[in-house]
Amino acid sequence: MLDEINQVKRDAILLHEQSEVEAALDNMAAAITEKLSDKNPLVLCVINGGIIATGKLLPKLDFPLTLDSIHASRYRNATAGNDIHWLFTPTTPLAGRHVLIVDDILDEGHTLAAIVDWCREQGARSVYAAALLDKDLGCEKPISADFIGLRVANHYLFGYGMDYKGYLRNAAGIYACKEIL
Repeated sequence: MLDEINQVKRDAILLHEQSEVEAALDNMAAAITEKLSDKNPLVLCVINGGIIATGKLLPKLDFPLTLDSIHASRYRNATAGNDIHWLFTPTTPLAGRHVLIVDDILDEGHTLAAIVDWCREQGARSVYAAALLDKDLGCEKPISADFIGLRVANHYLFGYGMDYKGYLRNAAGIYACKEIL
């Protein structure tokens, strides 16, 4: 397995260097601050992909907020997925709260749409979504993000929270796999 992972990393194409991603996070933080700084939001990190984006955003949000997490997944360390699997939900009550969901990528949008719907069902006062990346699929998605860092073409990506078969989330940049093995 490690040989495969190392080969994928060697063959990958760097789409966005670390400095570009950090600048995008700065821009996202400014937009989030403008919209939510007076709302005492509950930030929900979508595990596992959203960990890096959330961790990078939080210190840039200089206003009161609380943090929790949610884990809904379609891929589960694979390169394709279908059904959404709810692994855990926040322990913080959402009723009456302004909620900001932070994830790594808005791909097809099914997982994010399900999380937003769940938050509304829990009585959230408002629900906003932030995605480090928005993938251009050339078709309509069931949801759009309120805050987007970068737009990317339709590639299988890794880095900054996105994985290849559970690996490479920690890559310092956004990479496109040359091919899926």
